[in-house]
Amino acid sequence: MNPRDELLEQRIAGLERRIAYLERIVKVSQILNSTLSLEPLLRIIIQSATELTHTEACSIMLLDKRTGELRFAHSIGEGSEGLRNVTVPLDNSIAGWIVRQGRPLLIRDAKTDPRWHPQVDEAIEFDTRSILGVPLKVKNEVIGVMELLNKIGDRGFSQDDIQIASTLAAQAAIAIENARLLAELQHAYDDLAELDQLKSNFVSIASHELRTPLAVILGYASFLREEVSGEAGEQLEIVLQSAMRLRSIIDDMVNLRHVDTGEVQLERDIFSMKDLITEVTSEFAQLARAKQQVMHLDLPDDPLKIDADRQKVYLVLANLLSNAIKFTPSRGRVQISAQKKGEEVWVSVMDTGIGIPQRDYNRIFDRFYQVEPTLTRRYEGMGLGLSIAKSMVELHNGRIWVESVVGKGSRFTVALPISPFRAVPVATS
Repeated sequence: MNPRDELLEQRIAGLERRIAYLERIVKVSQILNSTLSLEPLLRIIIQSATELTHTEACSIMLLDKRTGELRFAHSIGEGSEGLRNVTVPLDNSIAGWIVRQGRPLLIRDAKTDPRWHPQVDEAIEFDTRSILGVPLKVKNEVIGVMELLNKIGDRGFSQDDIQIASTLAAQAAIAIENARLLAELQHAYDDLAELDQLKSNFVSIASHELRTPLAVILGYASFLREEVSGEAGEQLEIVLQSAMRLRSIIDDMVNLRHVDTGEVQLERDIFSMKDLITEVTSEFAQLARAKQQVMHLDLPDDPLKIDADRQKVYLVLANLLSNAIKFTPSRGRVQISAQKKGEEVWVSVMDTGIGIPQRDYNRIFDRFYQVEPTLTRRYEGMGLGLSIAKSMVELHNGRIWVESVVGKGSRFTVALPISPFRAVPVATS
């Protein structure tokens, strides 16, 4: 074979090795993007590293920040099973040098290097001759080392081997970081679930313990209110109103807990939405008169029959009407209207109150959210009413939304299907 043909064959062989290397890198990248399982991914990476660099063994060691030692996370080669309990110190070790320097290290004769750590070989009865080590980096922080051991053949480690090892080490670092982030996320979810359960238990216990003494307070206050007059009667009226407000808060907390735990069951019945609106409005009429507000009903002749849970729809309307009166100043106006639209009944509660900024349209339905700053707000309440109303509406496969102008008022609209079998599908974004 003439020199020209020999050179051509060498170039072809080099290109074939390059193609094989790139194919393996692409394969590892595809797996990296399609799985969050760390063990099989590290296994593929170190297997690819040994095959592409023609070495006898490969291992990945991770830095334990608590002990300042390196621990074997994954390895392949003779005796690799025995490495799980072996640690390597940062001081006076080849791997430790790579961690601290943050760059690759090639050693052609390991036993003559003063940093060589013979205890690893002794633990697994392995004979280390040559080492190529590269750091595992995440955002310029070295988290471990990948070592390739004993180059097969007479050529020794090359620059191509360093490039291959560095590329695969970078992919291993990404996989390890992804696994760490996933573990942290899962831990955060577990903590949130525990907190949510504690909150649910607290609400259940607190509401149970508060209801009995509150019922006694309400009973005696109501009785005494009928027996006394004058200044004492006015003071008792304040006590009675405060107790009623506390009962409303407890009811809101219980309703919210039932929604969270999925304990809410719809007790459907066919009833007149027009009659229900009239009933709710009459119950809040005195509260509106106390603020010298005008309350107006705009209802059709149609009774607006609907198949739904009357008590829960009542709760929705009561929350909307209570908010409208609360956030509307004296001598303001509150209007309730209803109409049939296709297969739905639409109920709107309008007011001439403070209004809501458009940026808060969605957030006002979040529990405990207040448009005003918590420490300076003028209006009482825990911010649960709209969240509960939204939950009750969605249980009926309905919708609720707001339109508002700051300083001029708001319109809350509830759209409920007339029948559960004729619900209007809601497009999701």
